[in-house]
Amino acid sequence: PGAGMITSHQNGGPGYVTEDPMGPVNGTEGPGSGDKLQQRERAVDVPPGDRVVGTVSSMVQGSRSSAQMERMQQYQEELRRKREEDANKGKHEIDLNASLRLKKLAQNPAKTGIDNPTFEAPEAGKETKDGSPLPGGDTAAELEDLLEALRRVQSCLVDTQSQADVALVLGMLHKEDFQSAFTIHSAVTQQMQPRGSPPLPLTSQAQDLCLEVQYILQSTQHKEGVELSNLLTTPHLQALIQAHDRVAEQELEPDPEESVIQYMGETVKLVRLEKAGDMPLGATVRNEMDSVVVSRVVKGGTAERSGLLAEGDEILQINGVPVRGKNVNEVHDLLTEMHGTLTFLLIPSSQKKTPPHRETVMHVRAYFNYDPSDDPYVPCRELGLSFRKGDILHIISQDDPNWWQAYREGDEDNQPLAGLVPGKSFQQQREAMKKTIVDRNPDSPGKEITIYTAQLHTPDYSADDILTYDEMALYHQPASRKRPIALIGPPNSGQDELRRRLLSIQPDRFASAVPHTTRSPRIHEKNGREYHFVTRLAFETDDAAGKFIESGEYDRNLYGTSCDSVRQVINSGRICLLCLHTKSLRVLWSSNLKPYVIFIAPPSQERLRTLLAKDGKNPKPEELKELMEKAWEMEQAYGHLFDTAIVNSEPETAFHELLRLIDKLDTEPQWVPSSWLC
Repeated sequence: PGAGMITSHQNGGPGYVTEDPMGPVNGTEGPGSGDKLQQRERAVDVPPGDRVVGTVSSMVQGSRSSAQMERMQQYQEELRRKREEDANKGKHEIDLNASLRLKKLAQNPAKTGIDNPTFEAPEAGKETKDGSPLPGGDTAAELEDLLEALRRVQSCLVDTQSQADVALVLGMLHKEDFQSAFTIHSAVTQQMQPRGSPPLPLTSQAQDLCLEVQYILQSTQHKEGVELSNLLTTPHLQALIQAHDRVAEQELEPDPEESVIQYMGETVKLVRLEKAGDMPLGATVRNEMDSVVVSRVVKGGTAERSGLLAEGDEILQINGVPVRGKNVNEVHDLLTEMHGTLTFLLIPSSQKKTPPHRETVMHVRAYFNYDPSDDPYVPCRELGLSFRKGDILHIISQDDPNWWQAYREGDEDNQPLAGLVPGKSFQQQREAMKKTIVDRNPDSPGKEITIYTAQLHTPDYSADDILTYDEMALYHQPASRKRPIALIGPPNSGQDELRRRLLSIQPDRFASAVPHTTRSPRIHEKNGREYHFVTRLAFETDDAAGKFIESGEYDRNLYGTSCDSVRQVINSGRICLLCLHTKSLRVLWSSNLKPYVIFIAPPSQERLRTLLAKDGKNPKPEELKELMEKAWEMEQAYGHLFDTAIVNSEPETAFHELLRLIDKLDTEPQWVPSSWLC
């Protein structure tokens, strides 16, 4: 009762999705709150691909009057004329002292000379109408035009004083000193005219590329390779590459501009941004009645870096083109065709900007698969970030608690804009509300329907029990304290054989934890070597205190592996090898032992049958099927606790892969729960 079924429809062409009236779960909106008007949010300049546009938030104030819009357009026209007048004045000031690199560059002696037209002799035969010599080139033409204009003004004047003033100016213009100064001014102005923009850098990480090339060339025997390696290690070239990276990061960044002016009672914000190369603007827009409003500023884009666009700003014009009344797809198409400098005429948002939810980057491991193309509630599918269970996500913004902005581990260089992923509480709530049933009716046989129930909190089910994300941190194990290795797998998957082989081949590196038991020691056994022999009362007391990773009873005797036994191996500088039941993993994880858990997965049924036959085992088909199902159940229930997995299809290959993973712990930091490092 109270359930509402998702109905996802395509309309209005690619880029639209109609959401269920239930809307997103956010604590205040839930099932049944379906009377709100839906809106569309669109990334302004992300090329459409396999992502579509979703719907978002609530309505705001109505449209402004046409008279106000006329005033905005008049003001925009005045600004345009003013900019043209300023551009015609040719005032360009460059302060070499403002940049240390420019200052040093200016101090270097010039390698080649430039003819200075200031000191060139006037061309023969060039004189003013009064007989005075004129400078050569374009400067002479400019000065002659100025003199001619003054003479025309003088002829139109009737009063004696004005004619005398013009005559004084003409006399000054004919002086040799003024003409030399005018020539110098013209030459300097010409030299300081703005050149074409420098090319955009291909990368700002040339130093990293050089290191990669040097690493590749370490073992080369080719003459050219050795020469290139020596060249890349010279101090001068390294300094040049370092300078290149700094310039690429800072000097070539376009300088955004902003001006806020009161006009006819409205605060108008004029923003200029540079749309450069393949760097997207990084903003989404939505329609509110006839208005086009900035809905989201995405981390990593030009808009976020400039800090000039804010959520809630209403866009009136882009490069003089009115956008009021256009839908978000039309705005997207308009911006796709625009390049270079983009000028936005905005009405700033009246909403008070809330402080960021969290400023620092949070690293999380995802415990579920996510595909934005299958999510009808993602605000903007063009920006939705897909990921798989076990992926590491770098959460860089939690300003929207329902939709975080994140990068996937390893994709930062290929993903200029952050993507949208479900927030933790939002995902927990909607998963707590979701049940999947199969409705096999005549109209849609086999169709899977997702039902959202109205009951969120039930006595036997809590949102906190749903696995979504776990905060992680990088950890590099110390040389003297190796992480214990826990091998997990169903019976006959080969984890015991792998453990025994490691212990036999490298006994100085690997060791087992000495277990505890309540049975009596045998003649050849020594306390603390084969077992720790304890009384039943002492065993049960330690077990109740949670000191055992796993324990059990066999032949009326208790056996168990304690955390202290594992810690003794770690303190000896060796690697502790454990083969555990999956139920013991939670205890191991809650300890401070920082285990590295490897799941030993069985191969296909046919391959497993062949491997077991070599050991003289002949399992029944139903036994093999049960083993495969057991492996699947273990992965589903405890997969979030596994660091990695090895498919044991070939024992020799699996052994070397296990060794490689263990060796990697010494050379590479690993992601571990941040709670382990507190």
